[in-house]
Amino acid sequence: MTPDRRSDTVPRPTRRAALLLAGATLAAPFVARAQQRPMARIAFGSCADQNQPQPIWDAILTYRPDLFIFAGDCVYGDSADPDLGPLRAAYARQRDNEGFMKARRQLRHMAVWDDHDYGLNDGGAEFAHKAAAKDEFLRFWDVPPDDPRRGREGLYHAETFGPAGMRTQVILLDARWFRSPLKRTDRLNAPGKERYVPDEDPTKTMLGETQWSWLSQRLREPADIRLVVSSVQILAEGHGWERWGNLPLERRKFFEVVRDAKAEGVVLVSGDRHIGAIYQESEDTPYTLTEITSSGLNKFFPGNKEDGPNRLGAVYGLPNFGTVEIDWWERTVQVAVRDEVGQTVRHDSVDMDDLAEK
Repeated sequence: MTPDRRSDTVPRPTRRAALLLAGATLAAPFVARAQQRPMARIAFGSCADQNQPQPIWDAILTYRPDLFIFAGDCVYGDSADPDLGPLRAAYARQRDNEGFMKARRQLRHMAVWDDHDYGLNDGGAEFAHKAAAKDEFLRFWDVPPDDPRRGREGLYHAETFGPAGMRTQVILLDARWFRSPLKRTDRLNAPGKERYVPDEDPTKTMLGETQWSWLSQRLREPADIRLVVSSVQILAEGHGWERWGNLPLERRKFFEVVRDAKAEGVVLVSGDRHIGAIYQESEDTPYTLTEITSSGLNKFFPGNKEDGPNRLGAVYGLPNFGTVEIDWWERTVQVAVRDEVGQTVRHDSVDMDDLAEK
């Protein structure tokens, strides 16, 4: 039997296969360039109750951010039981939310926890089941096996995006795992002292020694804009809920760490409060710092009466998400709180050249 010569040779690719091969070859440099594109539009939000409707995801997807930051309380799963049944159930329910999951699938994103996905309302280092809660977080967010967060305590994390001269660093702080107990108020629900009061105990910590050291190192890395994400507010004053001002020595230490690292371009992002607002602080800081708080993807507090001595304008007490827009050519950073349909309701502009110690 004479062998079929065609079977002894490599078949010529079909036209479709050739086009696919060419497309893949051409796509590689475009993919590389896309990964180096500077960040221009970043969105974030916090406080999404899995048991309530979440229509705000339509506006977030329409906004089309380059990055979305889940800044804590992506579920409400407080769990007193060691098996964390309520937390696991909350995650399962959130996986069934079409808008939430569509945002996860379609948007590049980063995530950190706050107290209700940590597992304990206002919880800190004392939470007995925090290691199990961390495992649930890593599982829900599909964090890879080789991710550094799997090999250390807490969920602090950082990534840098964009080319040299247009680098955006995103630093996610863990304000739960290491945090010392807060000092309870002596006048429950009194204005400015609603639940906690400042505590100058030098032994107390917000981040813990290891995370403080890590933050100092990250702030020394090359970056032009640095979004430091804390689930609880750093700058905000005038209220007695959770905030860095409850541990004023730690708040001051944060400013000193930024100064010592000569870290330029710092903009602060926070959540937790069920309101949207913008704050600025220049006392004891290396330069004027701006903080944008967005909280209430669907959990909101329309009756908030925060004093807010360093707040710019009024709070916004309806569903909202936050945005940070970087114009690398105009050298401005625009921060905004946006409502449920994506309209700007609070905003401020920061000159990038002012984000450096003079």
